[in-house]
Amino acid sequence: MSPIVAQNVSSNNDSSTPYFQHSLELIAGEFSTATAPSSTLGQLLQHVGDTRKEATGDQTSVHELLVDISEPRPIPFVLSFNNLTYSVKVPRKMALPGFFRWSGGSAAADAAVVGNPLAAGDSYFTRTKMLLNDISGEAQDGEILAVLGASGSGKSTLIDALANRIAKGSLKGNVTLNGETLESRMLKVISAYVMQDDLLFPMLTVEETLMFAAEFRLPRTLSKSKKKMRVQVLIDQLGLRNAAKTIIGDEGHRGVSGGERRRVSIGIDIIHDPIILFLDEPTSGLDSTSAFMVVKVLQRIAQSGSIVVMSIHQPSYRILGLLDRLIFLSRGQTVYSGSPTNLPLYFSEFGHPIPENENKTEFALDLIRELEGSPGGTKSATNDINSSLMVPTFANPFWKEMVVLSKRSILNSKRMPELFGIRLAAVLVTGSILATVFWQLDNSPKGVQERLGFFAFAMSTTYYTCADALPVFLQERYIFMRETAYNAYRRLSYVISNALVALPGLIFLSFAFAMATFWAVGLDGGLSGFLFYFLIMFASFWSGSSFVTFLSGVVPHVMLGYTIVVAILAYFLLFSGFFINRDRIPGYWIWFHYLSLVKYPYEAVLRNEFENPSKCLVRGIQIFDNSPLGEIPSAMKVRLLQSVSKSLGVRITRSTCMTTGLDILKQEGITDLSKWNCLLITVAWGFLFRILFYFSLLLGSKNKRS
Repeated sequence: MSPIVAQNVSSNNDSSTPYFQHSLELIAGEFSTATAPSSTLGQLLQHVGDTRKEATGDQTSVHELLVDISEPRPIPFVLSFNNLTYSVKVPRKMALPGFFRWSGGSAAADAAVVGNPLAAGDSYFTRTKMLLNDISGEAQDGEILAVLGASGSGKSTLIDALANRIAKGSLKGNVTLNGETLESRMLKVISAYVMQDDLLFPMLTVEETLMFAAEFRLPRTLSKSKKKMRVQVLIDQLGLRNAAKTIIGDEGHRGVSGGERRRVSIGIDIIHDPIILFLDEPTSGLDSTSAFMVVKVLQRIAQSGSIVVMSIHQPSYRILGLLDRLIFLSRGQTVYSGSPTNLPLYFSEFGHPIPENENKTEFALDLIRELEGSPGGTKSATNDINSSLMVPTFANPFWKEMVVLSKRSILNSKRMPELFGIRLAAVLVTGSILATVFWQLDNSPKGVQERLGFFAFAMSTTYYTCADALPVFLQERYIFMRETAYNAYRRLSYVISNALVALPGLIFLSFAFAMATFWAVGLDGGLSGFLFYFLIMFASFWSGSSFVTFLSGVVPHVMLGYTIVVAILAYFLLFSGFFINRDRIPGYWIWFHYLSLVKYPYEAVLRNEFENPSKCLVRGIQIFDNSPLGEIPSAMKVRLLQSVSKSLGVRITRSTCMTTGLDILKQEGITDLSKWNCLLITVAWGFLFRILFYFSLLLGSKNKRS
C-alpha cells in the first residue's frame, strides 16, 4: 500500500502535525485489512484513535482523516440524508364569507372559507407549512454540496436539518455518515457550522482570533508552538497573510474587509479540522471577487478531506465551476439534485434548454420562480461499535477553558479602555457630587437625616452604575451560541471566567467611590469603618453586576433590558427601608423587602455608621430641632427642657445625650442582622445571580429550531 499521511486542512499537511507521522506508520502495515469495504465509521475512527493513543499517548478526539495520496481512499466519508421532512404551524389567514363582503364573493371563494375540509393536523386557526418535503441526497469528502433556491425555498432549513439544529422530534427522516446515524454528541465534535453573520470580537486581530479558536478547539496535549504553527498554516490557506495583524474592526474601528471577515469566520470553525463543514450563505453580502475567494477557500478545505455543505443564493459563473454537487429547492421540495455539468441536459429533457452564454444557475432559478407561479408548480447499515461514545465532548479541561476565555476577554477589553474609563468617570463624578452635597455632615438631627439620604442614594447608585454591564453579554450572545453549539468550551467555564474578569474592575470602582465619599462626607469609624465601607461597596457592585449579567442572559434586547433593570432597581430602593420602615410595610409586600438587593448594603452601612453606643447624635435642646418648636429661641428651648426635666423627674441639661446611634437603628427598624451578615448576604446574592445566569445560558442557548 502507498504511504498514508494525516490529512490536514493545510497545504503543508505534516508540518503542522508532525507527531502523527509515527502513528500513521504503525497503521500503514495493517490498515489495508481494517479498511475493507465492510468497515464502518465507528471501526475506522476507533482503529485510528487506538493507534494514535498507542503511539503518542494522545487521548483527544479523532479529527484527522486518512487518505492514500496515490490511489482512491477505500472508504470515503459519505454524508447521506434521506426523506427529510420538516413542517411548522403558522397562523391561518381568516377570510369572511361572501355575504359579509361589500362586493359579495363567488361561491368558490366561500367554499374555500367554510366548505373545504381541514388537512390533517390543521385547525381553523393554524395550518401546517411544509419547509422540507422528503429531501434526499448525499455529499462526499473532497466535494462541495451547494443548496440553491429562491428566498423561502428551504435552503437554510436544510442546512440546519443536516447540522442537527432542528429539535429531534420535529424533523423526520435520517442523516447518516457512512451509513451510521449521526448522534448529536459526535456531530458536535466532527463538524462545524459557519453562520451567515460574522460574529467576531472587533478588537482582536485576525491572528489572535484564530489563536483563541485554536486554544478552545485543539487539545491541550498539543504544544503552544504546534498550535501557533496550525494557525499560521490556516492563515495562509485562507489567504489572510496580509491581514494577520489587523484587527477585525467594527463601526467605530477600521478593520479587515468584508471578504476577509467571512474567511476569518470560516477559519475559527475549521481550526480543529472538522470532517463536515456546514455554511449558511457564506457569500451573502460580498462582492463577486470576495465571494469567489471565499468559495475557492472552501474548495481547498473540501479537497483536503472534508465534506463541505453550503447554501448559496445565486452563484456566479466562476463560483459554479467550483461546486461539485447541486440541490435546487422550491418551497421545500427538490427540483434538481446532481452535478452542475448535468444541469443543461436535465433542463433540455424537461423542455427548457439553457441558452448558450447564459449563467446556468440564474436560468434555473428564474425558471423555478416562473414555474412556482404556475398551476402545477415545480411538480411536472448496522454497526456494533457506537462511535459517539469514544468522542470526547470537549477538547480541553475546565480550567484551560477558563484561562483562555479570561485571556480573550481581558485582551478585548484592553483594546477598548474607553468603556471602563467612562464607567470609572461616572462613579467618580457621582462620588464627587455626593461628597460636595453632603460635605462634612455634623452629629445633629439634621445631620442624621442627611446621612440616611446619602446612604440610600449611594447604595442605589452602585446598582444603577452596574446597568452598563447589560450590553456586554448581549453583544457576545451570538458568538457564545456559535462557540458552545459545537463544544468549543463549557457554559460553566464562560460563566466563571466572566465573573473572574469582572472582579478587578469592580474592586477598583468600589475603592474609587469609597475614597471619594467616606472622609469627605465625614462618616464614622476611622480606618476600620472605611475598610468595611469599601467591602460593602464592593459587595454591592458584585451583586449588582451579577444581577444585570443574569438579566442579559434572559432578555435578548438592550433597550428592553435597560427598561427592566431600571424598573426593578427602583422597586428595590422603594422597599429597602429608607422610604418606609420595615415595620410599616404592608404584610402582602413584606416579601419584596427581603428580596430587595438595596436593603442589605443599606442596613450594613447604617450599622457601620450608627452602631457605636457611645456616639451621641442628639443632645439637650437639639431634641426640638426636627419639630415645630425648632424655630423658637434657644433660651425658650432651655426653659422647655427644664419643664420636661421636672415633669419626668430626670435631670436634663443642654449636654445630656438624648439619642444615640443605636436609637437611630431602632427607629429605622434595623434590628435583625449584623453588618457582617448583611455583607455576606449581599455577596451571596451575587453568587446566586451568577448561578441563575448559568441556567439561563443552559436553557436559553440551545440554538435549535423547535
